[in-house]
Amino acid sequence: MPVSPDPRKNQLLAALPDEEWQRWLPQLEFLEMPLGQVVYESGSTLSHVYFPTTAIVSLLYVMENGASAEIAVVGKEGVVGISLFMGGESTPSRGVVQSAGQGFRLKSHVIKEEFKRAPVLHLLLRYTQALITQMAQTAVCNRHHSLDQQLCRWQLLSLDRLEGNQLVMTQELIANMLGVRREGVTEGALNLQKSGLISYSRGRITVLDRTGLEKRTCECYA
Repeated sequence: MPVSPDPRKNQLLAALPDEEWQRWLPQLEFLEMPLGQVVYESGSTLSHVYFPTTAIVSLLYVMENGASAEIAVVGKEGVVGISLFMGGESTPSRGVVQSAGQGFRLKSHVIKEEFKRAPVLHLLLRYTQALITQMAQTAVCNRHHSLDQQLCRWQLLSLDRLEGNQLVMTQELIANMLGVRREGVTEGALNLQKSGLISYSRGRITVLDRTGLEKRTCECYA
């Protein structure tokens, strides 16, 4: 028998008090989240918030010339679309699925109503603080640390949100997230492979030595 998708694989949903959980459950909509899917565009009006369970969403800041760089990643630990309950209707970032998987979404009017309730208010604000901290740390990392260190940090952040040790990702998508040239990603991945830390082939990264990656990355990961 097929196993039904479980919303409580998302850690925020799993942390909801039972009363809130019972209200939310009938309104949670399951969805597949394929690699490269744009969840929302910069400046667009948000119609839903998204709770990934096995997918990872990259939040990208997009420049006027179309260039972009990743400012944060959201997986099973969080929610995508915090602008809705922070007082805004749109967001300055773009949300792109960086690792294919599944998730659930909730309509914007539902989350706005729920946010008026104290238990949900505190839970989502605590997560928002963690996400803002991640964004600030990413900005510092992109400015001051090497591509090699950023690539290690990105892989570790992704592994934290997945089961297993494999990442399926094109060089172009990694380059867009890190805000670097594709050739730089190729060189960086080959260097990590030569060091025995990863195996990289046809868009599939297999982490062979996580401890080695942690030693090689910067303090921004911790």
